[in-house]
Amino acid sequence: MKTILIKNMVCNRCIKVVREEFEKLGLNIKNIILGEVVIDIPDERIDMTKIKSVLEENGFELLDDRQTKLIEKIKILIIELIHHNKERDLSGINFSEYLSNNINLSYQYLSTLFSSTEGITIEKFIINQKIEKVKEMLIYDELTLSEISYQLGYSSVQHLSSQFKKITGLSPTEFKHLKNKSRIPIDKLNR
Repeated sequence: MKTILIKNMVCNRCIKVVREEFEKLGLNIKNIILGEVVIDIPDERIDMTKIKSVLEENGFELLDDRQTKLIEKIKILIIELIHHNKERDLSGINFSEYLSNNINLSYQYLSTLFSSTEGITIEKFIINQKIEKVKEMLIYDELTLSEISYQLGYSSVQHLSSQFKKITGLSPTEFKHLKNKSRIPIDKLNR
């Protein structure tokens, strides 16, 4: 068994694409989750050059060093929590504890590593992800701003609105009334 870590694998569609591409290469997939594929094949039969090439053709990257793997793990945990969380209630989540507990390293270390590598703080990355989720929820128009605020763990609608305006330049209401609502793909949300 070999675990292959993949950068930019951030949604179920990404999992589908990677699965299809690995199957075309004749790789026997044992498990596949965001950012990670476990294949059942002897190491000597794995052509990492082909795997790397196929991944890059589809907008993914092969991860190989420890620090890069940690950064990707941080991103995946945040993205899963904000964008793929079934309970949709982030009000009780302490992100620093959540990351530290799931990676088994101190938050201080993770934060320093993330900032030095990505050029932004983990907090800013979380805010960007939340704002993109707010945009999605506003477009779907199924929840009130108050409900969105609660589900994403904001202390108030005013806090959400203030952060939204700071990031997008628009209030949530102004965004909702735009004809052309621009969203950013999750894997492109860095700065």
